[in-house]
Amino acid sequence: MSAEPSSTPTPTTPTSSSPSAPRHGVWFVGARGSVATTAVAGCAAVAAGLHPATGMVTETADFASCGLPSLSSLVFGGHDTVDCPLPKRAEHLADGGVLPHGLPAAVHAELAAADREIRPGGPVPGDTDTVPARTDDEWIEVFAADIRDFVRRNDLAGAVVVNVASTEPAPADGALPPSSLYAAAALRAGCAYANFTPSTGLHHPALAGLAASSGVPYAGRDGKTGQTLLRSVLGPMFQQRALAVRAWSGTNLLGGGDGAALADPAAAAAKNAGKERVLADTLGAAPQGEVHIDDVPALGDWKTAWDHVAFDGFLGSRMILQTIWQGCDSALAAPLVLDLARLLVRAQEKGLAGPLGELGFYFKDPVGDGPSSLGEQYTELRRFAARLRDDAGDSEARR
Repeated sequence: MSAEPSSTPTPTTPTSSSPSAPRHGVWFVGARGSVATTAVAGCAAVAAGLHPATGMVTETADFASCGLPSLSSLVFGGHDTVDCPLPKRAEHLADGGVLPHGLPAAVHAELAAADREIRPGGPVPGDTDTVPARTDDEWIEVFAADIRDFVRRNDLAGAVVVNVASTEPAPADGALPPSSLYAAAALRAGCAYANFTPSTGLHHPALAGLAASSGVPYAGRDGKTGQTLLRSVLGPMFQQRALAVRAWSGTNLLGGGDGAALADPAAAAAKNAGKERVLADTLGAAPQGEVHIDDVPALGDWKTAWDHVAFDGFLGSRMILQTIWQGCDSALAAPLVLDLARLLVRAQEKGLAGPLGELGFYFKDPVGDGPSSLGEQYTELRRFAARLRDDAGDSEARR
């Protein structure tokens, strides 16, 4: 499946900052993947007025006076285990219809600048064949040093770390998986943290003490972009209308890096756990049915998600609801990732620390306690915006 190419970009009002405004780092784990590349290119395009900020919740009226950092103040870097440069990756995405044709050339300088800030990630299978094995603490310190160096060299006010890497299987032996090493490094470097993937990240029991003592804000796990976004709306609808859901099944067809990663049954299980959790939370119990994920390389970065809901109506009448969601996960995720980066920057400016359950709107697996329905989560997010708005004038005066 391919997307209709976009027409020539129409300039819009850019998001600007004064030359003396503080700059803030956004450090991506998985910095050369589709989501990170789309986020970097999209941020540059919106900041330059080439495209509107469609899909960015933080660019709507409810967040206008929160003191959020401007898009033009964001500086990107990250870790990755692959070496395809961001400008080339952006060209591939444009060829697949994910980015508008012509955009990679228009924001080439910004993509190249971000690519120069990407450092080698790890560990990956075979590392010990060529280099001495590192302990977990050594990996954490290497990653944390990379982040601290990024902040220092670019004279940044601070940085936010966001995991957008491919899904990894849940750890089976208690060891820290790579996502948890990166999460620990973020906290050690004094950075706010969000995990936009189903990978373990900060959820590992061994990191509970570090998270509690870090003094930085952190958000949930596994971004809610498509199929689960619908489920978080439809589940409460059935519950509120007193309709008994008998079964809820789903299928995902996708390609690209996510399709390949989720072909691993263990990685797919980690992904599906979040989808099932949303239904159990919104319906009060998990209905019958499963979600299947099929890797279809020909689809590239595009995905089709199908849901089949069997439910009972008045007097036991049997009914069916079916939904089809077709879209590009990278284009759905990138604006939310930019939202989270801006919100976490502001939260850290405000001195907030610990789990930010108010950001559950963005996640299948939020931290802390909070509602599961999207409508209630948005209400919580607006309340959070009001908290950030306090003393926002002081922040605006610094821009």
